[in-house]
Amino acid sequence: MDMETIDGMKEYVKKVSQKNKWILNKSSKAFEDLISGLVFNKKTYGYQSCPCRLASGNRELDRDLICPCDYSFDDVKEFGTCYCNLYMRSDYYETINSEFVIVPERRPAEKENAVMIYLKK
Repeated sequence: MDMETIDGMKEYVKKVSQKNKWILNKSSKAFEDLISGLVFNKKTYGYQSCPCRLASGNRELDRDLICPCDYSFDDVKEFGTCYCNLYMRSDYYETINSEFVIVPERRPAEKENAVMIYLKK
């Protein structure tokens, strides 16, 4: 699967969602925007960092943001969706059914600060 293409990235996120018993956002606009962001990041950085967060381009600094990010599992469990609203709990549309859920940032401030310092170099 070529994750530098829209179709390849769609295949990837579908496999991730199936493996975790999640579903994907049904809004075609939101879904396409998120997929485009993941493809852009894959082409730019060499890995599919979260399209909703600031990536540094340094894989070690961004490791926690590689989709599905380290925070998505707790976010989906607690809020019904990940930070980006790409991955959703299997019962999302039956229980929450909101167009968009604001998920609080779980990424520690020191990780975000390390990215900012790296980018200023």
